[in-house]
Amino acid sequence: MSVVRDLRVLLRLRNFRHLLAVRLLSQASDGVYQVALATHVVFSPEKQTSPTAIASAMAVLLLPYSVVGPFAGVLLDRWQRRQVFLYGNLLRALLAGCTALLLLASAPDALFYTSALCVTAVNRFVLAGLSAALPRVVDEERLVMANSLSPTAGTLAATAGGGLAFGLRLVVPADAATVLLGSLLYLCAALWSLRLPPGLLGPDPDAVRPGIGAAIGTTARGLADGLRHLRERRTAARVLTAMTLMRFCYGALTVLVLMLCRYAWADGASDGLALLGLAVGISGAGFFVAAVVTPGAVARLGPYRWMAVCAGTAAVLEPALGLPFAPVPVLVAAFVLGLTTQGAKISTDTVVQSSVDDAYRGRIFSLYDVLFNVAFVSAAAVAALMLPPDGKSALLVVTVSVIYAAVAVFMTRFQRG
Repeated sequence: MSVVRDLRVLLRLRNFRHLLAVRLLSQASDGVYQVALATHVVFSPEKQTSPTAIASAMAVLLLPYSVVGPFAGVLLDRWQRRQVFLYGNLLRALLAGCTALLLLASAPDALFYTSALCVTAVNRFVLAGLSAALPRVVDEERLVMANSLSPTAGTLAATAGGGLAFGLRLVVPADAATVLLGSLLYLCAALWSLRLPPGLLGPDPDAVRPGIGAAIGTTARGLADGLRHLRERRTAARVLTAMTLMRFCYGALTVLVLMLCRYAWADGASDGLALLGLAVGISGAGFFVAAVVTPGAVARLGPYRWMAVCAGTAAVLEPALGLPFAPVPVLVAAFVLGLTTQGAKISTDTVVQSSVDDAYRGRIFSLYDVLFNVAFVSAAAVAALMLPPDGKSALLVVTVSVIYAAVAVFMTRFQRG
């Protein structure tokens, strides 16, 4: 397979191997920590979980990416990136350890969420730094290959970390144990970064940079310029609107499935956690299948029609499978929604990359990242208002189906226009 061959070529590069190991350890830690946070909020036997608590947890996990993300580069261009990996992961290990202590001490939720928020905020710097450092360990000829394989490997590591956390949580019910596992992996990532020379990853110390205040102001103005550019590129604006709505639907249904797993389908928290792990795995399989089938579908139908097909499929199958509120149909729906959501996202990425001027592309994708995460958190907040304790809300299922249908009609008319 070409992917295996490409990876073998890259792994001959010593510094690339070390940087990849830092990424894998960091993102595996993220997967463990995020599952630990979710299971504490949703599946702790002593807690009566509510949709509001789930929405709060999602805000903690996702909003730092939206707030910190666009400005992370300002600081990354001033700090040695090797030191960002070292001290960033050490800080996360310390904060995760504090989170475990808060869990053991049954501290107020406000302290728990504050600690978790700090961990996920630091994550933005580490991930951005990993991307910025890649050209320093790979030659230009292999950079595209490395950009394709390295983030994919990181995503798989995060998924594996989440699976490890699910397994540990079933064996050792204490949430603090799972958080401590994440802390240990963060520490391993920090120590592994010491294998890289401090100055190797940049930035160059003699580079001329504006003051930090001016740089932050420039970043803010750049995002505003990107928004104005997006208004002039209606094609990109329309697909981003459609994708944001589909992400909103996916977020609302995620909260619904969490509540069903916790209360409607299981005799206890452990059974519910196993069902949630199965649902996440099935949805992830849908994401994988989308990556396989979308290129061919886009070649035949075009990106706009394929997005319409994805939204229309979700509009029809989501209520048909979801309204019985039975485990097997909803798990099938999780696969369908994983496939249609990721299929639409791949199409959106392609359209934005091809229709936006290169000079604005980074800023548009920063805005895209903000929209993507805010839509998910907003959906959780709306679901918190609509869902009963057991998660069985026909109104939410029908509302989401109507939104999917509206997106399908919108993209069909856009295609014809």
